[in-house]
Amino acid sequence: MIAKNMVSKKYDLIMGIATPAAMSSYAAAKSTKIPVVFTAVSDPVATGIIKSIEKPGSNCTGSSDILPLEQQMKMIRTFLPNAKKIGILYTTSEPNSVSHLAKFKELAPKYNFEIVEVGVTNASEVSAAAASIVAKGVDCINNFTDNNVVDNLSTVLQSAEKANIPVFGSEEEQVKNGCLASQSIDYVALGKETGKIAAKILKGEAKASDIPVYTVQECKPVYNKEMLKKLNITLPSEYSDAAAITK
Repeated sequence: MIAKNMVSKKYDLIMGIATPAAMSSYAAAKSTKIPVVFTAVSDPVATGIIKSIEKPGSNCTGSSDILPLEQQMKMIRTFLPNAKKIGILYTTSEPNSVSHLAKFKELAPKYNFEIVEVGVTNASEVSAAAASIVAKGVDCINNFTDNNVVDNLSTVLQSAEKANIPVFGSEEEQVKNGCLASQSIDYVALGKETGKIAAKILKGEAKASDIPVYTVQECKPVYNKEMLKKLNITLPSEYSDAAAITK
């Protein structure tokens, strides 16, 4: 409704932050000349809002927070050398989460992990799904940038805490809120790059359809010092230079 209202008011540009907002903005503006710029969309091609990263093709472009999934899995293996099962909660209607899950399952054999997945369709299912995945005997839970799950992260953390298992996040704020560790993307830097794209379009220097999607290239390891102590886990020497995060 908000996106449609922006279109009706003939805004010069609409920006959508994260996958659901980007998809709504694109759907509302696709039959108009209003450009859409998105940010923090992990798999924009899978959502259908662009044709390719190099040449979007539609009146839509922006920036992508493609998660460093292999680095994340390597981190989990290093923190939990004896772990066997990683639990994944994901929303079945979020294309970014579906593609992340597929990639994680592809990587799992390389690091001797089994992926235990539970899909949800809305916020009301997260609590039961979190309890279910813990009951399946997972050694930890890994969270993607799944908007629905992130919005209900406290519920996931509560279930994990009862079982005394860690939750690995996908960015710094999740670690600050109680996840053990993450290979974190710099979302402030991502936002700045997205702003440059929007400025270029508004100045008439380029069309959205011709501007390649910016993808974040760097990440940094972060960990929650309090959770490390609470779970009685020793910080691996490989991550001695990681940033310690506290609430």
